[in-house]
Amino acid sequence: MQKTYFIIILAGLFMASCASKSTIRAGDSLEVAFEKSMEQYENEKYNDAARSFETVLSIGRGTQHARDAQYYLAESYYKDRQYLIAATEYRRYATNYPRTERRPEVEYKEALSYYQMSPRYNLDQTETHRAIELFQLFLQRNGNSEYADDARDNLENLRNKLAEKQFRAGELYLRIGQYEAAAIYFGLTMQDYPESRFAERALAKQIESYVVYADNSVTNRQEERYDKAVDSYHEYIQIFPRGEHRDTAEHFYGRALDGLEPFTEATAQR
Repeated sequence: MQKTYFIIILAGLFMASCASKSTIRAGDSLEVAFEKSMEQYENEKYNDAARSFETVLSIGRGTQHARDAQYYLAESYYKDRQYLIAATEYRRYATNYPRTERRPEVEYKEALSYYQMSPRYNLDQTETHRAIELFQLFLQRNGNSEYADDARDNLENLRNKLAEKQFRAGELYLRIGQYEAAAIYFGLTMQDYPESRFAERALAKQIESYVVYADNSVTNRQEERYDKAVDSYHEYIQIFPRGEHRDTAEHFYGRALDGLEPFTEATAQR
């Protein structure tokens, strides 16, 4: 038992000694402080590293070490999954050092920080909108950057998420019998996110929504609502002539024509 305690004490002393060696002390030069910060960073002690880089920034303003510390401060927060603070520190680097070769990288990573905070489609999408804004700005400035392809892929993912949010709202309204609201949300999905993976399905669902809306309407409002279904079908065929959901579109288009037939006959008899 005593031997076990002795080993534990030795291990504790060893760890304390290692920690002490990597801790910035009063009197350490700027170079030593930066080296200790990098040692913590490379050992994946990101929380400790962030505090140490803050120290380097406070004592080394205007130096190359301070510039590097600002970059690694942001990196430390990002790797510690503190994405909101990381985004702020990347922004600070880009603002304070606008002419450095790292600027495209930090602008991309600022957007990436918001991308990491983007929640599931059914939650508030404030971070998603901010990430989209920043990725778009990044691509305007750095369209040929090594990060550009990843930025475009991330943009596509974010837009699909927003499209899904609107599409699922349309499905909910359709399910609870709010057919006009369903048609509106399906239309917005197509209008706002025409290149998303939900666009084609949304347009087919809009045809369905207008048909069911007309079916459940008073007689004097049915014609206009069947007509909207027909218009949506024509839009669908124009944009997605070989669409995956064409059978659905065709089915409800047929129902819309059947629904319009009495009105067509009545018009012909006048």
